[in-house]
Amino acid sequence: MASTLHAPRWRSWLARALLAPLLAGSAGGACAANGAVQAWITTGDQSKLLARGPDTAFGRAGTDAIVIDVDPAQRYQEMVGFGAAITDASAWLIRNRMAAPQRDTLMRELFGPAPGLGLSFTRLTIGASDFSRSHYSLDDMPPGQQDPALAHFSIEPNRAEVLPLVKQALAINPKLRVMASPWSAPGWMKSTDSLVKGTLKPAAFAPFAEYLRRYLDAYQAEGVPIFALTLQNEPHFEPADYPGMRVDPAKRAAFIGGHLGPLLARHNSATRILDWDHNWNEPDSPAAVLADPVARRYVSGVAWHCYGGDVRVQAALHDAYPDKETYFTECSGGEWAPRWADSLNFFVRTLMIGSTRGWAKGVLLWNLALDEKHGPHLGGCGNCRGVVTIDSVSGEVTRNVEYYALAHASRFVRQGARRIFSSSGHDQLDSVAFRNADDGSIALLVFNSAKEARKFSVRVGARSFSYALAAGSVATFSWGGRR
Repeated sequence: MASTLHAPRWRSWLARALLAPLLAGSAGGACAANGAVQAWITTGDQSKLLARGPDTAFGRAGTDAIVIDVDPAQRYQEMVGFGAAITDASAWLIRNRMAAPQRDTLMRELFGPAPGLGLSFTRLTIGASDFSRSHYSLDDMPPGQQDPALAHFSIEPNRAEVLPLVKQALAINPKLRVMASPWSAPGWMKSTDSLVKGTLKPAAFAPFAEYLRRYLDAYQAEGVPIFALTLQNEPHFEPADYPGMRVDPAKRAAFIGGHLGPLLARHNSATRILDWDHNWNEPDSPAAVLADPVARRYVSGVAWHCYGGDVRVQAALHDAYPDKETYFTECSGGEWAPRWADSLNFFVRTLMIGSTRGWAKGVLLWNLALDEKHGPHLGGCGNCRGVVTIDSVSGEVTRNVEYYALAHASRFVRQGARRIFSSSGHDQLDSVAFRNADDGSIALLVFNSAKEARKFSVRVGARSFSYALAAGSVATFSWGGRR
């Protein structure tokens, strides 16, 4: 379960966090000198939560039975970053249920550099999701009426909460990349004449493409460039009580190849089009879109969710289409998995490590913030958990297991870093390594899923260091870098 930091503990944590860079170099790990290695630990029993562990240092190659080899010369994808979605619910809570000083402190903690989390990637919903206080699109019409010229298009529903919060995040981290996904086209474009269920009418292909383009232009005009766009969240799912829309691969290929792709190209849009935005268990669906010779020209990559299948399909599809990018764009924790240690295991091993080893350039969790009742929401998930929980009365913040899983990557792996080689297949030790572009520092995440501590060596060329990691724990090791 989530662990609330009460005021005295919070003040103590903040003091330690603020002093740590002064005493030991940046928590981003860029200043470990003379062979020193910093270690940051979170344990499954919560006795350590992103806590500075004992430092170690490189020396001659050791004799440990388990050796993780790291080779900075073997480079893979460039990282966009890590983060979570600024849903309507998250924005409403942070804007309306926190005092301004609370809000500013939380936003600096989430999006600011160390000792903050340094989140550099986020996702917005184009219109409502289940985590909205009402169901809406950006061009709603009365039943039976249509608006093919989009005369009623407006981003007004986003002006009170979403836009101000995204702008605040961008002010804290100007490098923040923002992607966006619709949960449904406006109801009048669909077979159901409703935001709920249905599919996109062929006659609505051109208006829907223009709808998405106008969203991109409207946000650009507000100083919020949209880095990437998917045409539909979870296109193989039609929820019964909140916006959704089924779009099979043939229809997605026809829409992208015949409408959205050419439209954005004519307008010189730099926004990437990503396909799929759904689970690992149906890789044939994005593969079919990429197999279409027209659509493929406009698709920059594939976006994945965690709610079915195996993370290893990311690498398999990348191998088939190595010129296409990979992103992981949604996963939520919730009360269906109440054991903190189990959730730490999943989020670190499968997403922070497994997804990035599977070529993900960015990793996004679902709601950035929810309240103590897992909302606000309208339909959909009634027991989802945010990265943080905000008390809707006091504005106090609970940092959930997802917070710490994200932090072990986002705090140490900065935008522009490259994933580098780290050996795999060790005895219940999973790892992934990155080299930061700005200063050359290296971050290595290691998770021990065994039921007992594991001692291992990390070897870089002829040098190595040894460490013992408790059962069910994650460590981020940081070394090197230019002062």
